[in-house]
Parts: sequence; C-alpha cells; structure tokens
Amino acid sequence: MNIKARLQAIEEKAEARGTTVQQLNSIDLTAHIASVYMPVHEDIENHGHSYINLPGGRGSCKSSFVSLEIVSGIMKDLSGESNAIIFRRYGNTMRESVYAQISWAIEQLGVSRYWRGNVSPMQFTFLPTGAQIIFRGLDDSSKLKSIKPRKGIFRYIWFEEFSELPGENFTRSVMQSVQRGGENFIVFRSFNPPISASNWVNIYVQCPDPRGITLHTSYLDVPVEWLGEGFIYEAERLKEINETAYKHEYLGEATGTGGEVFPNITVRKITNDEIQQMQYIYAGIDFGFSIDPAVFIRVAYDRKHDTVYLLDEIYKKHMSNKQLAEEIKAKGYDKTGQVKIGNEFYNERQTIICDSAEPKSISDLQSNGLKAIACKKYQGSVIYGIKWLQNRRIVIDPARTPNAHKEFISYEYETTKDGEFLADVPDRNNHTIDAVRYALDWLINRRGVSA
Repeated sequence: MNIKARLQAIEEKAEARGTTVQQLNSIDLTAHIASVYMPVHEDIENHGHSYINLPGGRGSCKSSFVSLEIVSGIMKDLSGESNAIIFRRYGNTMRESVYAQISWAIEQLGVSRYWRGNVSPMQFTFLPTGAQIIFRGLDDSSKLKSIKPRKGIFRYIWFEEFSELPGENFTRSVMQSVQRGGENFIVFRSFNPPISASNWVNIYVQCPDPRGITLHTSYLDVPVEWLGEGFIYEAERLKEINETAYKHEYLGEATGTGGEVFPNITVRKITNDEIQQMQYIYAGIDFGFSIDPAVFIRVAYDRKHDTVYLLDEIYKKHMSNKQLAEEIKAKGYDKTGQVKIGNEFYNERQTIICDSAEPKSISDLQSNGLKAIACKKYQGSVIYGIKWLQNRRIVIDPARTPNAHKEFISYEYETTKDGEFLADVPDRNNHTIDAVRYALDWLINRRGVSA
C-alpha cells in the first residue's frame, strides 16, 4: 500500500476519534515543554541551527524536550522522508531510558494510535508514512555503517548522555556513518555535565560553532508541579548536606575535582568595545617549531579589578621565527598605538617578552623589526608566576583564544599513582600558559607586588 492510500485509510479510522493525520501538523508543543526551551523550539522551527547542545542537571526536562521535538517533527513531514536515530553509549541502557522517553512523548501528545513500537529491533514506526525512530547503542560503532532508514534520511540525530562518549573523534566518526543525504538535519546532544571542567565534553560545547547553540538548564527552570514535592525535597536536602554535590547533580555545574590549577577562570565573550577601553596591553612568546607550537599571546590587565583578559593568540607548529614575526606585524601587534612627541605622532612599539631560554630566537625577532626581550627566569619562577595568575581573575573567550582556553581549563596538578593531587604542575600542554606568564613578566616580578 502506497503512502497516499495508507494515509486515506488511517484518516477514515481517525475521524471518528477526533484527530486526523492532517491535524498532526498543527500539534502545539508549547503546552508540553517548559518555557525555558521555547527559544530553542522556535530556532528549530525556523531552521536556525543544526546542532543543539543541552547540558543540564537532574530534572531539567531536557530529554523530554528532545523526545517531543523528534516525535512532533516526524509527524509534520507527511512525505515520510524525516527519520530519527537515537544513540547511547551502551545498548543495554536504551530500553529504560530513551525508548521509554519516546514512548512517553507519543503518549503525551495523544498520538499513540499513529505509532507502533518494537523492541527487537528497537524502533518506533509512524504508521501513516512509515518513517522510523531507530535506537542504537555505540558499544560497536563499526556496525553503524550499515544503518539507514527505510526511506529518506536521518533528519533527527540524538546523542543522549553525550558525555558518556569517549571523545570528539569518536563522535565525528559516528556522525559520518549516519549523516548522509541532505543538509536539513538537527543533532541533539543532551547530558549532565561531568564534574571536571577539563572534561572533553565541557570544553567541546563551549567552543564557538556558528551552526550550533547551547542551552544550560536545571530543575529550577521547570514548573514545580511537573517534578513533584518528593523531587524538590531531595534536591533541597542535598543542598543542605553537600552543596557542591547539589550544584553538580541538580544545577548541572562542573564543580571541579580539586585538581584544577586555575579554578579562577571565567569563560565568556570579550567584546570589541571592551578591548577598546583596555589601557594596559601585554604580549608574550613561547618558542616552538616541530613537536611544540610557537605561541604568541596578547593579554590585557585590569589593575583595578585584578583581572587578566586573553585577547588573541597565534598558535602554530612548523613556524619559523621570521614567519612568526611577520604574522605578528600583519595583525598590528608590534605596535601599541600612536604617541605624540612635540608636534609629531609616532607609533609606539609593543614590548614582547619571550622565553629567555632561546636568545637566538629573540635575536631573530629583533632582526625582523620586533621589540622582543627576554623574560626573567630563576629557581621557582614558574610556580611563582602560576601562583600570581591564580590570585587574579582570568577571563577567556574561546572564540578569540581557543588553544589558551583548552590549556587553561585542562591544566591540573600532578597526581600520585593513587590519584592524590601533588603540589607540582605538569610541564606539558602549557604553551599558552607559559606565554601568558612571559607577557605579564614585568607585573609578576615587580617589586612590592606579590603573588
């Protein structure tokens, strides 16, 4: 039976029950989703973004929102071209979680008669068009290559508990297996943020993506009557007993492991207007070439509020000193601006403080027109510089300094074999951190100012 005939047959049965297949196009989700999700719902309706990141704590209804969007979206496409595939890390967790969640959404919308569910293979079928919602565990991602819907494409892709996946490369591989045909797709990533801010998924969703949006929610964004008194009681009880655990579990905050070297980081957008108002600009270089990158960093320091702003970076391997100098000059970072001496205006040169371990490289930069000088190094200077930074607020914009963002967020103290944190900091994956220390060398080692 073709789709037209199938629709007609189902219409005839449905008319007596008060809802026709055509009326499924006008189902209003606003009565079923929390108001906090309305901007995302409208974005989906207007085809605004393809990637929807939904980190949040327990009871934030993020999974309910996604399931409703998928069921509703499939029903609105009477061509039968829109299908969905839903992933979790382990297949044995799906029946009691995402399968039950989709079943709830179908029931919530009052459209059970239009859907048929199976557990072997695990899927739901929208009877009027034959469109499918398929469920797969990622225990063996090699099997994904053979997965495709009966007709059309996977318009909806949902990674539930996205943080369970082993990393960005793994996620990309999964997407390559199922994302075939057409560009009009929606990828949902829902998860409770891991406790450590340096976890890959916490860093991943903070990185700017013009095709993606992120909405962080908690149970406080959801109507109380949806959760019940018992849920609220348990949340408030944990808040009294262990506020850190409460913030992680219920508010969805990355509360840290205690091993972060820089717990004083604020991640946010730094605007051009802000930068125009910044008076004290500094620059530093950590040299590298093959294995290690050459790093130039540009920072500002607000002395009144003891705040360091990371403004821009150059971060490249296989870059000669001449190439580094040319790129710095191309950005105009070799100058601080014009100064007036008498009746004449001159471009004041920017002092760039470099790793003193490479005097030849500093000489190369000077030969290429930069005002490059060596930093101060002495026994304990690394720890002292880090301690100085720890006692200031550090503001990082991942769009401006993505590598610095990754290094600062991920930098943790060394541990013993038993996992206990030591006072030592690792000398690896810290190229931008070193460059920031060099840039601020005059401040860090200024007499009368302590860490």
